[in-house]
Formats: sequence, C-alpha cells, structure tokens
Amino acid sequence: MEPIHNSTFYSVAAAATNLESTHSDVISITLFIAVLCLCLVVGHLLETYRWLNESIAAILIGSLVGTIILCTTKWKSSKLLRFNEELFFIYLLPPIIFNAGFQVKKKQFFHNFFPIMLFGVAGVLISTSIVAAGSWWLFPKLGFDGLSISEHLSIGTIFSSTDTVCTLQVLNQEETPLLYSLVFGEGVVNDATSVVLFNAVQKINADTLNGKTALKIFLDFLYLFSTSTVLGIAAGLVTAFILRGLSFGRHSSVREIALMVLVAYLSYMLAELFELSGILTVFFAGVLMSHYSWHNVTESSRITTRYAFATLSYIAETFIFLYVGMDALDYEKWKTSTLSFWTKMGLYGIVMFLIAIGRVALVFPLSIISNYLHKSGGESTKISGHHQMVIWWAGLMRGAVSVALAFKQFTHSGVTWDPNNATMITTTIVIVLFSTVVFGLLTKPLVDHLLPASSSNTNTRNPRDPGSPKEDMTLPLLSFDESASENMSRARENMSMLMDRPVYTIHSYWRRFDHAYMRPIFGGPSSDDLPTV
Repeated sequence: MEPIHNSTFYSVAAAATNLESTHSDVISITLFIAVLCLCLVVGHLLETYRWLNESIAAILIGSLVGTIILCTTKWKSSKLLRFNEELFFIYLLPPIIFNAGFQVKKKQFFHNFFPIMLFGVAGVLISTSIVAAGSWWLFPKLGFDGLSISEHLSIGTIFSSTDTVCTLQVLNQEETPLLYSLVFGEGVVNDATSVVLFNAVQKINADTLNGKTALKIFLDFLYLFSTSTVLGIAAGLVTAFILRGLSFGRHSSVREIALMVLVAYLSYMLAELFELSGILTVFFAGVLMSHYSWHNVTESSRITTRYAFATLSYIAETFIFLYVGMDALDYEKWKTSTLSFWTKMGLYGIVMFLIAIGRVALVFPLSIISNYLHKSGGESTKISGHHQMVIWWAGLMRGAVSVALAFKQFTHSGVTWDPNNATMITTTIVIVLFSTVVFGLLTKPLVDHLLPASSSNTNTRNPRDPGSPKEDMTLPLLSFDESASENMSRARENMSMLMDRPVYTIHSYWRRFDHAYMRPIFGGPSSDDLPTV
C-alpha cells in the first residue's frame, strides 16, 4: 500500500504545483490587460498631440512597467508574459494584416499599385541585400562573428521590415492622397514581403552564397509570393460568392460576420499549413472581402465588421509595442551577450547606418522609375523630392514584425542562451526602440517642414490628369457587338494608351474587367460612384 500512498502524494503535489502555476498565469494576464487599458486611456489623452503617437506611448509604458517588475523581482524578470513567436504569428499578426487589407483605400491603392509594389517588393530585395552584405562585411570588424550566411540573410530581412505607423498618424490623407497611399501601401506590402523572403531564406542551408543559392532564394520567394497571393484572392472570392448566393443577412447578420472572420483566419492557417506566407494571404483576403464581400452583407454588418476588425488590430498592435517596451529590460538577454558596451554601440550604429543606406538605395532610384512610367500623368501622380524624403524617413522605423522575425530566428519560445543570438535579440530591441521613439518624435517636425500647410493643398488633381476622366465602364476591352474594324480601332487605341501611359492603362483595363465580369458574379458596388470602405 505504500507505493499507492506515495503515488497519491506525488499526484496531489503535481496538482498543487499546476494550480499554483495557473493562478500565477491568471495574475500576469490580469495585470497585462490592466496595462493595456491604461495604454488605451493614455492614447485617448494623446489624441491632440500628433507628435507623440500611441506606439511610442505603449513602448514607454511598457518600459515603465518593466522597470517596476524588475525592481520587485530583484532583477530576475521584467515581463508579465513570456514572448512566444508562435503566439505572435498565429494570434496577433493576422488581425493586424487583415485589417490593413480590409481598410485599405482601394481606389488609391490600385491606382498607385505599381509604385507601391516597387517600394514594397523590389525595395525589400534591395534593402535585404544591402543589410545582409553590410552585416557580413562589418560585423567581424567589430569582433562579432560566428554567424552563418543564412543568419546574415535573415538579419537582412529582419531589418528590412518597416513600421510606418508614426508617419501615417502625421500625414493628412485628404491633403496628400498620393503620399499617404504610397506610405501606407509600402508598409503593408513590405511586411508581407519581408516575411515571405524570411521564409525563403529559412529553406536554404548554405555556408557560402553563390549565384545558385541566390537564384534558389529568388525562385522560392516568387513561389511563396505568387501562391500566397492566389490563396488569399481565392479565399476572398469564395467568401463573396457564398455571401452573395446564400444571402446570409436575410436571417442573421451574425452568421455573415462570422463567415468573413473565420474564412479570413482559415486562409491564414491554410497558408501556414502549406508553408506559404499567411501574412500575404490574409492581406489579399482582406482586400478582396472589402471589395466584394462587404457589399454583399447588410448595413449593420458593414458597420460591425469595419469597427470590429479595427478594434482587434488596435489591441494586437498595442499588445506588441507594450511587450517590446518590457522586453527591452530583460536582464537575462543582456547578461548572456558577451560583447563590450562600446562594441554593442558600434553594432547598433552599423545596423542603423545599413538601414538608412538601404532606404536611400531603394526610395530614390525606384521613385525615378515610377515617375518615368507616370510621366504623362501630371503633377498629381509624380513623386516629388519632398515626398521621396518623407517615404525614406517613414521606412527608417522598425516595429513588431522585425521583433517577431528576430525572436523566430534567434530564440526558442523567447529564450536563448547563445551569446550571438542574445546579441541579435538585444540589437533588434534597441533598433526598434530607438527608431520608433526618436524618429517617431521627429516625424511631425520633419513632415511640417517638408510639407507645409500652405503647400499641402497644391496636390489637387489636374482635370487633364488620366485619373480624372469618367471612363466607359460598360464596355470590356473588346466587344462582340461591334464590327471587326471597330474592334481593331479600339485595340490600336488601347495599345497606344498602354505605350504612352502604362500604369494608368492597366488600371483602367482592370476596372473595366472588374465591372463587366467580376461584380456580376461576386458582388460589389453597382458603380464607381458608390462609396467603398
């Protein structure tokens, strides 16, 4: 009978330990939610001070709370919760990215689709190459070595992910629609592209980087990018088709809202299941649902979805920045890193220098290319020198995606005992804190200087610009109701437009195709004059 008593004793002890651990977790979660509520109140009080945004406030509050916890635990911990990169990618990131796609101003986004994709896709490739090559060359000169080629490439993708929230809160969308669209669009596409490229880099295991390895990374990137996009588009179209065909709203608005939420999350999880990019998938799912599904639901559901998705995104973003502020004071990571103080400072300076150089190498050359392709579009489609400076500045700040990718690369469930990995985690935290707080505080004075109020309204649309004429949306590219000679004349006119104004013409073709073929099947506004979300 003694073994039975011992077994019972150990079972009771284990149950007591689990109960104590659960109680401790409940306390931590309760305190964290209370701090989130504090951030919300502070964000409301800061509404009139556009130079200090909620991201900075959350980081500062997180740092303050971390300091208090660090003192009360006698320098053992600064966090209420331990960061888990899977928690970030599965629960926190999807609502942020989906809301970005759902709330995007589609007319501006697709009208400026080419420059947005230039900055968001080609720009990430350029920035990653510069940061990776620079870290590979300069880090050993400071005595920091031991990183593999794949880790240097991962560093390039980690520090190529931008956070444009600070700049967007300062810009006025009505006064500078082109600039706002470019900064917003680049920020979203940049995050998705960085994660796609990061996943492509994770698939290689090479000690040296040669042409074959680079080609493999590029092909993997194209595969992940294209398949993830197609999956997101398919999810959005399927949702729109179901909502339009079954008319859920006749019986329950709850069901149609639930369908949109669940299909969006399902698309993200399917992408992760098939080792694609869930971020890119859920972004395009959000864009397609906004363009089609949103017009197939009841008015009450439209209002509910718009604010529900924005609320979830807001909570997730605040959660992340609050955690970053607390994690900056994680004593264990700083103690694990073996580099001297001045070596660390040199490392931070090199990373910021590479980020700035990478932005220069992508913003200004790609702006020249974009302006050339929009040369007949008038001043309203031209990216001016001042706009280029704002775009460059907006891309200097790093945020949640950089932190998540760094944790995914250099930790296991937020913990690392490797000195090099700990150094890269603390470097990422410092870069995110410095760029968000310092550059964020300087954003409003810089934007006010580059875009004074007296000149911000000069970016009005010229009546002769290609975006202003009313297009014939009732005809497709060619019509079976017209004669062959009329169709040939139309084709020659379209080819002439394509050569003279390629970006505008492609956008015009898409709008005609969308109106003639897509909306009758998947729904949407009856005309372009109807308001869109």
